[in-house]
Amino acid sequence: MFNLMKTAILMAAITALFMAIGAMIGGRTGMMLALLVALGMNFFSYWFSDTMVLKMYNAREVDETSAPQFYGMVRELSARAELPMPRVYLIDEDAPNAFATGRNPEHAAVAATTGILRVLSAAELRGVMAHELAHVKHRDILISTVSATMAGAISMLANFAMFFGGRDSEGRPANPLVGLLVAILAPIAASLIQMAISRAREFEADRGGAEISGDPQALASALHKIHRYAQGIPLEAAERHPETAQMMIMNPLSGGGIKGLFSTHPSTEERIERLMAMAAGGLRR
Repeated sequence: MFNLMKTAILMAAITALFMAIGAMIGGRTGMMLALLVALGMNFFSYWFSDTMVLKMYNAREVDETSAPQFYGMVRELSARAELPMPRVYLIDEDAPNAFATGRNPEHAAVAATTGILRVLSAAELRGVMAHELAHVKHRDILISTVSATMAGAISMLANFAMFFGGRDSEGRPANPLVGLLVAILAPIAASLIQMAISRAREFEADRGGAEISGDPQALASALHKIHRYAQGIPLEAAERHPETAQMMIMNPLSGGGIKGLFSTHPSTEERIERLMAMAAGGLRR
């Protein structure tokens, strides 16, 4: 519930930031123009995201014949989550990772690397796939698209400020220094909020995945293994397409320190700590 409230608050914050900057720079007309452009840019990505990302990762679809154990696991977890059976894919990469995509539960797909199937136990893999199904159930692709739309619109408005300057409440040209500050700071603020939304959704998917699988400790163990292996095994497809790294159960490109503010995923330590607290509370299948 806390993460749902946090997501709602952050979505309200990025919307308010957009409206404030839009009013400052271009008034209602400029604000609507930026929003329409951003919506157009993200609509295609949202509608065809599954096809695009699966192609980027050279994912191959599997079924009961080609991957009976893995496919059967996803089918069992989907039933537990009361979701339609998604399409199931494998990616020939040594780095252990997984993701979900698709615009809604009826058009969803889940994918895992061959590396994750090798390094995780059956229980750990169940936790990972339950996490991905939780993303599907929570419609996180839609939430991510909306936040990306707002962040993109804010960046566009900031560019307007850089090149054309802003307007005050009476329509007169604003101080050029104000326009420059807005152009620099607004996209940073939007990115911080967007990344915070993403991290909140990851916490929620961890919680939902633990509930679907009934085994938070197994998911915690899986995250620990993925984090450890990811340090030495690059996910080559993610390096070629860094914009897709946010979709993974663990971002293979994220860093620590100040970079954590711009990370799409929470720290592995905090995720494990929360899952172990769930396990201590008695959640088991």
